[in-house]
Amino acid sequence: MHNFQELVTSFNKGFDTNHFPKSPATLYEPGDYFLSIGGKRIRPVLCLLGNELFNEIHEDAYHLSNAVELFHNFSLVHDDIMDDASLRRGKATIHTKYDPSTALLVGDVMLVRAYEYLQKIQSAHLSKILQLFNTTAKEVCEGQQLDMDYAKKDKVTMDEYIHMITLKTSVLLAASLEMGAIIGGASSANCKHLYEFGKNIGIAFQVQDDYLDAFGDAALFGKEPGGDIKQNKKTFLLIHALEVANKEQKLALENLLKSNQEDKVEKVLAIFKECGIDIWAESSKAKYLKQAFEHLESIAVTNDRIKPLIELANYLMNRNQ
Repeated sequence: MHNFQELVTSFNKGFDTNHFPKSPATLYEPGDYFLSIGGKRIRPVLCLLGNELFNEIHEDAYHLSNAVELFHNFSLVHDDIMDDASLRRGKATIHTKYDPSTALLVGDVMLVRAYEYLQKIQSAHLSKILQLFNTTAKEVCEGQQLDMDYAKKDKVTMDEYIHMITLKTSVLLAASLEMGAIIGGASSANCKHLYEFGKNIGIAFQVQDDYLDAFGDAALFGKEPGGDIKQNKKTFLLIHALEVANKEQKLALENLLKSNQEDKVEKVLAIFKECGIDIWAESSKAKYLKQAFEHLESIAVTNDRIKPLIELANYLMNRNQ
C-alpha cells in the first residue's frame, strides 16, 4: 500500500510531460503553461487510491487519473473566465496572460485530451467508467451554473448551497474514488460506500474552506481572511448566520452586505461570533466527516487498506491553507 505523497510523486512523474503537440503553439503552449502550474493533484491520486483499496494499481488507473486531472484543469480554466479571476495558484490565469478566446479553446482541448486518455483504458469495465465520468462532468457544469445563479439571488437556503457544493466540488472527488475502485474490481456495494465517503469528505472540505476564509490565520492561510465577506459570497457561514441571527443581528448583517465600509469584515465576523457560527462550522465539518468515515468502515476490506484514505482525509481536514 502506498501513502498519499508516494502516489502524488508517482502520478506527477507520468503526468508532468507535454500532453499536447507543438503546433499551433498559440493554443498548446498556454495549455502546457497552465498544467505546469501544478496543484495538489488530489483527484487523480484518489483514482489510484480507489484502485489500490481493492487490488494492485493497474496501468488503466493512470490513464484514468490523467483524464480526471485534465478534466479538472479544463473546468478551472473555464471557471477562471467566468469568475474573471486574475490568479490561479499564484500565477496568471490563461485568459489574463493570453486572452479569453485562447482560454476557451485551451479548456476545450483539455477536455478532448481527457477523453483520449479514457480511450486507452483496457478494462472490461470501461463502459461503467465512461458513464460515471460523463454523469460527473455534467454535474460539475450544473454546479458551476448554480453557483453563478446563487450569486444573483438574495436568499439561498442551506439545502440549496449543499446541493450546489456537492455538484461543483464533491462529485468529482467521489467519482474519482469510485472509478478507481471499478478498475480494482470492487463490488457495486463497496463502490457505493466509497462514493459516499468521497462526497461527504468534499462537503466537509468546503465547510472548512469557508471557515478558513473567515477565521483563518493570515500567516498560515497565505492570504488575508475575509475575501468571501468582501465579495458577499454565500457560504456555509453566511447562510447559517442569516438563519439563526435575531432580528437586530440579521438587519445589521444585511446592511453590512450592502456596504463596502472599511471595517466590514471585522463587523461581519463579530456578528458571526455572536451567533456561534465558528463553533457551528466545526461541528458541521465533524458531522460530514463522521458520515464519511461510517461509509468507509462499511467497505469490505482490511483496515490496512483503508489507512491511506484515512490519512488523506485527515490531511485535507487539518490543512491551514
